[in-house]
Order: sequence, then C-alpha cells, then structure tokens
Amino acid sequence: MKIVVIGGTGLIGRKLVERLRGRGHEVNAASPASGVDTISGQGLAEALAGAQVVVDVANSPSFQGEAVRTFFETSGRNLLAAELAAGVRHHLALSVVGTERLLDSDYFRGKMAQEELIKAGPTPYTIVRSTQFLDFLGGIADAATRGTEVRLSPALAQPIVSDEVADALTEFVLAAPVNGMVEIAGPERLPLAQLVRQFLAAKKDPRTVVEDVGARYFGAVLNHRTLVPGADARIARTSFTSWLGRQRLAA
Repeated sequence: MKIVVIGGTGLIGRKLVERLRGRGHEVNAASPASGVDTISGQGLAEALAGAQVVVDVANSPSFQGEAVRTFFETSGRNLLAAELAAGVRHHLALSVVGTERLLDSDYFRGKMAQEELIKAGPTPYTIVRSTQFLDFLGGIADAATRGTEVRLSPALAQPIVSDEVADALTEFVLAAPVNGMVEIAGPERLPLAQLVRQFLAAKKDPRTVVEDVGARYFGAVLNHRTLVPGADARIARTSFTSWLGRQRLAA
C-alpha cells in the first residue's frame, strides 16, 4: 500500500515512516525538503498520486498569532483537495487531547480549525488526539521560564512517549477510517509542574519550578481536566519514571 506522511521528517513522522516501511509499505516521507509544500501546494499532486492513505503529522512553524490558524487552514484545504483529486481513501491526522478546552491559545485554535476542516472534508478520516509528549518537557520548561524560574500549573497531565505515539499511529494508519476521533495517552496522571521539576532535576538544570494555578500553557489556563483524556483512551505502557530513567542512562 502507498502511504504519504506529511511532515515525514519530523519527530513523529520519522518514527512512523520507519515503522510503516518495516511492514513492507511504500511510504513517501513528504516535506518541503522533499519538494512537497502543503502551503503553496507545490508537489502535492505528484506526491499523492496512487496513494491510499495520507497521514498529516506536520506542525506549524509558529505557535502564536494568526500565523498558526493560517498554516493549519491553508495546509488542510490544499491537502484535502489534493486527496480528493488523487482518490485517497483514508486521511489520518495527529492532534492534541483537550484541544476544545484550550481555545484561549492561538495554537489550539489553529488545531481546532484543522480538525473541523477534516470532519467537513470529503475523505474518510481518523483524528488521533494524543496527550503531550514526554520528549517535549524541556520545551515546556523553556516556554515557561522567566529568569531562573519556571512557572507552571499544578494541573494534571498524562504525557506519553513519542515512540508509543508512533506505534499507535501505525496501527490506525493500517486500519479502516473511524470517521471520528480517538485518544492516546500515557499511563499516569501527574501534576505538570511536578513532571517538569523532576525532569529538570534529572538533567541537573538549576532552574526552580514554581507552581502557579494561573500560569498559562501556550496561552491557556489549565485545570485538572484540561490535558487528560476521556475514559475510552488507548493507554500506553511506558511510565514517566521509566522514561526518565532512560534519559539518565542516555546522559
């Protein structure tokens, strides 16, 4: 089967491409570097020719302002139009658990716009909503740093390892479209501030994590429900402690 992975050179894209090729599928890792630009539309028709499935794991280069929404809407419209012309039978997109609860954020308003386009589009689809990746705890800390302090909400999070996101996506790619959303998450619910504090301690990072219920998460205020999945979520295996131990060994 021919599968096109938009954003196939990114963190999740690379892992997904490797897994799908390992199962014997023809996989096109599409990105601007390979001549495929979903914003201008350049290279889309050629990349999607003969494809049965298209996976969109591309991300906006900006997380703020109208640029985010413009990216997801323009990319989404161009991609869905090219899929219709190519006869693609399954569109799969990676999104974020809690998107509808994070609409104070420019980024999550962009993701919601992307989801709405997919639902209204002509291609059978699966939207996979994932909780935050453990791999991005460092980036979360950096975004919340002011001087030597990292101000973060104590709201619960249920982060997941990126390898297990790629594992789950592989299975959804090879299954029939659900024409709806599914959620994937890590096995533990822990306060976001605690997760980052332990991560920084393991890295011997001297910054101090300060719990602040009003701290914004990429522009949105959190509560204990915001970042966690529903009861029907697919739960991954790797705990935060296990993942953190591997990071220490690697270091």
